[in-house]
Amino acid sequence: MLHDIIMSEQFNDFFAMSNIPLFQTNISSLQRLHQGKVRDIYAVDDKTMLLVSSDRLSAFDVILPTAIENKGAMLTQMANFWFEKLKHVVPNHLTGIDPDTVVTAPAEKAQLGSRAVVVKKLTPLPIEAIVRGYIIGSGWKEYQAKGTLCDIPLPVGLRIADKLAEPLFTPSSKADVGGHDENISVAEVEKLIGKDMAAQVAKVAIQLYTEAAEYALTKGIIIADTKFEFGLDEQGVLYVMDEVLTPDSSRFWPLDSYQAGSNPPSYDKQFVRDWLESSGWDKTTPGPELPADVAKKTSEKYMEVYTKLTGNTLI
Repeated sequence: MLHDIIMSEQFNDFFAMSNIPLFQTNISSLQRLHQGKVRDIYAVDDKTMLLVSSDRLSAFDVILPTAIENKGAMLTQMANFWFEKLKHVVPNHLTGIDPDTVVTAPAEKAQLGSRAVVVKKLTPLPIEAIVRGYIIGSGWKEYQAKGTLCDIPLPVGLRIADKLAEPLFTPSSKADVGGHDENISVAEVEKLIGKDMAAQVAKVAIQLYTEAAEYALTKGIIIADTKFEFGLDEQGVLYVMDEVLTPDSSRFWPLDSYQAGSNPPSYDKQFVRDWLESSGWDKTTPGPELPADVAKKTSEKYMEVYTKLTGNTLI
């Protein structure tokens, strides 16, 4: 497997000239602060960090052993597109510093490409701000059992993939790598971050989702739901961080084939989730290897929605 290969300079030189997916980065000139499900984070100085999106894929909170070609570059560039488009709603963590200027070795620069950004060092809020515009996934299962979505009562008679009357803020806990996020109530969020900050997060998250969803419709894409992460600077100012509105953090459906009452085809990793559900995997570590055709199809779906939404080709 790719992630078992020692990241030597020779390998990095080879990687720079190939399309081999990058499972793990090795930036030895900087201190690695954290390795998440997808992103590796390195300290640049006391105010900034280097954030590198690998080609790792997680599903059901487990990192799968199969990397997805072009995924990291696509995630970074799509998030940057949305950060720019929505910067009037809330400031974001981007600094504008060229990632190539914070490392010097060619082998390290080769790992960055268009998958890296230099970001502000913020204090992350201990929640994920999920916004749902349609009823699907775990929300649909809960509704069938209890008539609620994250314990919020909903009208009777909803069908799978129905659009909700208004977008709902349904926060969750933020699990460590290998852990599982859990839905939490707004009251629990208020205990964690305070009532005023909880209200601000909910308002900003819904506005980000609403504006993005309206734009996406003009490109033939439905954003069914998404999640945001937020952090605070030293003055207590709220920033959106990590990533926004990518196939890793959102459900994207093609508008032309959407029909309430059936599970829509998707451009996101739901394709992988569906395969995993049918594979017999018990959703615990380690995850199964993805067949080559599933990995390839996942990469193609990611690239298709990137092009549709941004109008750009991958750099």
